[in-house]
Amino acid sequence: MGFTIWDGLIIVLYLLAVAVFGIWSAGTQKSTTDYFLGGRDMPWWAILFSVVATETSTLTFISIPAVAYGGNLTFLQLTFGYIIGRIIVAIWFLPAYVQGELTTAYQFLEKRFGTGMRKAASSTFIITRLLADGVRLFATAIPLAIIFRFAGLFAEWGDGAVYLLAISVIAVITLIYTFFGGIKAVIWMDVVQMVVYIGGALFALFLMVGKMPIGIGESFAIIHEAGKFQIFNWGTGLSVSEFLADPYVFWVALIGGAIFSIASHGTDQLIVQRLLAVGNIKSSQKALVWSGIVACLQFGLFLFIGLMLYVFYSGASAAELGLRTTDEIFAMFIVDHMPVGVAGLIVASLFAAAMSSLSSSLNALASSTTYDILKPLYGSAWDDAKELWISRMVTIGWGFLLTGSAFLFTWLQLSGDDQPAIVELGLGIASYTYGGLLGIFMLGRLFDHPDKTDAMIGFFSGLIALLFMVEGALQQFLPGDGLTIAWPLYTLVGGLVVMAVANASHYIRKMAGNQQ
Repeated sequence: MGFTIWDGLIIVLYLLAVAVFGIWSAGTQKSTTDYFLGGRDMPWWAILFSVVATETSTLTFISIPAVAYGGNLTFLQLTFGYIIGRIIVAIWFLPAYVQGELTTAYQFLEKRFGTGMRKAASSTFIITRLLADGVRLFATAIPLAIIFRFAGLFAEWGDGAVYLLAISVIAVITLIYTFFGGIKAVIWMDVVQMVVYIGGALFALFLMVGKMPIGIGESFAIIHEAGKFQIFNWGTGLSVSEFLADPYVFWVALIGGAIFSIASHGTDQLIVQRLLAVGNIKSSQKALVWSGIVACLQFGLFLFIGLMLYVFYSGASAAELGLRTTDEIFAMFIVDHMPVGVAGLIVASLFAAAMSSLSSSLNALASSTTYDILKPLYGSAWDDAKELWISRMVTIGWGFLLTGSAFLFTWLQLSGDDQPAIVELGLGIASYTYGGLLGIFMLGRLFDHPDKTDAMIGFFSGLIALLFMVEGALQQFLPGDGLTIAWPLYTLVGGLVVMAVANASHYIRKMAGNQQ
């Protein structure tokens, strides 16, 4: 069908409506409790949708179909672990947060290990979000860049320049309604946009099936013959090092996915902030557990879309289709084959859903910066109005920093020929630093003896240890073959190192003190 001026007009009007509705739905913001926690009276089902939309909207819509297009369904193994991890967080972590009336996840660490540990953990969260959400924002720009390219706009520009323009447009619109609306605007827009983009994905899937010259049975036969229906990979025949390095071996994916989910939903302010906005433990637990089930179903939907795209395009490579990366393939289908007007609506809903994820990051980064870093240093004399004003200024600052991070990943992702799917890149970055965060939280919950010095030593040891286990990094400077582990295991290994080193530090220091 192509992308017409009417589709472009729909996108512009839709995004303006999103910004207006986002600000209106938030109501009046009188304090940072309103701005960052929505007054602690948000309904659990809205939190459920917000959690799912926040963690999966952009990367799911763009990159998960590409994962199935180039591989199979083994990614689903991770989602089974995600559900297990959320159940553990709901039972074990949430009571400490909700009953303690905390404003950030890292206040728990301050109570156990002091302000230094709170600042270290919060700073790690900030760095992680800055990098991982740079990937998210880059992913958000993919469909807009395709529209520009296929519509003949900015034809004289290179790929990089088009992506930078797309990122800038998205970041500016997102910053506007996040600045004014706070977390309420973020959550309610998540609810609206998740319904719209899932509906759009289903419409695209049905349209794709209808356009195929073969029936659904023959399509399934092609997919089966290509081995793409495979869900479980037991890793038989692999050596130990190969087993640990493959992210889609069942036990690596299940255990790694569960540990990753415990870290992301139990220690990451991006998610914990939403769970604290409910205000009571039962509602928080219900929202969290159901979010795992809904996320699993959503991953399954987009993986299935990837399989059907494989049939639709006869398994052609990205180069054969004239694409820069395979991540662009679903967006290309939307632009090329959706009816006039519908294509604009679906792409607009994708942008808006992605912007709600970006706004979530902006709000979470601002809350962590304000509560964990600035307020302990300077905020003793702040009244509600000044604290709210500073929070909004911090939000603006993070808007510029996240845009710069997205520019960096644009250059990295477009500078080589063999780049990972962006969903794997984003999850890999988050997994790396989540190990330290989860380890220090588990240390505080499981062990009574290590003090703040032991915690600091263990925390940074866990982060440093992973440098030697992630392919690249320091491995290229080491003699022999290093131990490379799959990205789902980063969190598990990092957390174990933190707890082991912290306890070892405690006993070594205790023995040294007894000898004096």
